[in-house]
Amino acid sequence: MHPHPTTTRRQLLATGALLLTGAARAQTDTDFWTLLREGGCVLLMRHAQTEPGIGDPPGFRLGDCSTQRNLSEAGREQARRVGRSFARQGITISEVRSSGWCRCIDTAQLAFGAHTVWPAIHSFFQEGDGSRQTQAVLQAVAGLGAPRNLALVTHQVNISALTGAFPAMGEIFVTRPDPSSAQRLPVLARLVV
Repeated sequence: MHPHPTTTRRQLLATGALLLTGAARAQTDTDFWTLLREGGCVLLMRHAQTEPGIGDPPGFRLGDCSTQRNLSEAGREQARRVGRSFARQGITISEVRSSGWCRCIDTAQLAFGAHTVWPAIHSFFQEGDGSRQTQAVLQAVAGLGAPRNLALVTHQVNISALTGAFPAMGEIFVTRPDPSSAQRLPVLARLVV
């Protein structure tokens, strides 16, 4: 008998999170902040810590937070810590785009104080066209240059499709568009606060 696909996916997601979280925390903050000061970066932030669960309850609706898996109190504080870290470092973000899920919108607002909802970074975990959305993001950020920095607050599946790496909740990847690799955004630094 084969395991249920959802169970297998959950096991893979949990294993990836455990393996990569240690590596993420091992990287120094210095590279992260230096890259942002240089500009031309795309920050990929996975929403902060949520209430327990995977995905969203059946029948969830965008625009109705009561139907979604939302940030926990620890996640709200995690997002605020991100904002305080950026303020301490004197880093400004030129533009913040968020998935339309409440956990991403709340993370963007608490961390950066602003956001614009961008459907290209909506979750495709339960539905959607991941390859089409990934290509739309890659095309949109291809021309980004210094001194601008763009923050995208989104979901694990989107960030993994864009980079090939697995972010923890609340983790931020610093990437820069690489003309020689139009299929991926290379992760240059990562940070969990």
